[in-house]
Amino acid sequence: MDQMEENEIELETVVLDDTADEILPPSTEKIATTNIEEANKVEKIVRFPVTRIKHLVKMDPDVNLCSQEALFLITKTTEFFVECLSKEAYSYTSQSKKKTVQKRDVEQAIDAVDALAFLEGVLDS
Repeated sequence: MDQMEENEIELETVVLDDTADEILPPSTEKIATTNIEEANKVEKIVRFPVTRIKHLVKMDPDVNLCSQEALFLITKTTEFFVECLSKEAYSYTSQSKKKTVQKRDVEQAIDAVDALAFLEGVLDS
């Protein structure tokens, strides 16, 4: 019985290792190090300037410290958010047969997508 439990534990470990490779792509494995060279590689993975995002994070009075890993994730999340919002806004731009995204297109995207409801009224001057 004990040997059977050991085999089950080993099998579970293998399953966890396989799912970890699917969740984290190989390019993100190097992020966990605090080496300066590795930090430079992180900046090349992202499109937004990490220092600008770090400055924005420091503006929050509730945040005292922010690790490099957390900063990277915040930066990537910001990129995905802006990409999602801009694609949604562009869909309204293309529906009106225009090439330039305007404020009203972004407002229509915010009104149409429930996940963007927290942005309602943000663009009002």
